[in-house]
Amino acid sequence: MRTDEIWKKYQAIDPEARSFEAWSFCFGGEVGDRLADLVLKGIKTATASAHQIYALEGSPLPKEGDLSIILRSDGEAACIIKTTGIKVCKFLEVSPEHAYEEGEGDRTLDYWRRVHREFFSEELAAHNIEFSEEMLVVCEKFKVVLQ
Repeated sequence: MRTDEIWKKYQAIDPEARSFEAWSFCFGGEVGDRLADLVLKGIKTATASAHQIYALEGSPLPKEGDLSIILRSDGEAACIIKTTGIKVCKFLEVSPEHAYEEGEGDRTLDYWRRVHREFFSEELAAHNIEFSEEMLVVCEKFKVVLQ
């Protein structure tokens, strides 16, 4: 479904909804599609992002109540999610519960740290910033509001 189509469908349910962000997990591709599928199955109910990137891109931090259209690699909408909670903490302070809620791999904190260390290292390197385990991470919880 196209972004405009799913948004119109959502506004029929919630006429007060005025804005959304559209994005893909892990910048799209096969991994992004796999993560979108985990969301649709109810396995993935959280995500994490590098705090520094928001300032670099001039974007506001996500907040409770925000709506996002999750995109597939082909640009089609997978679903709409609503942010239900935000916590900013150091990379090393991300909880085992958050790692589990992200729904990836074996859902352990060790797995989460390994794959996110790699992801954040690549993402930050594109901005000439070195990864640090002291870096701030935006931990976001969400629920699917429309498939």
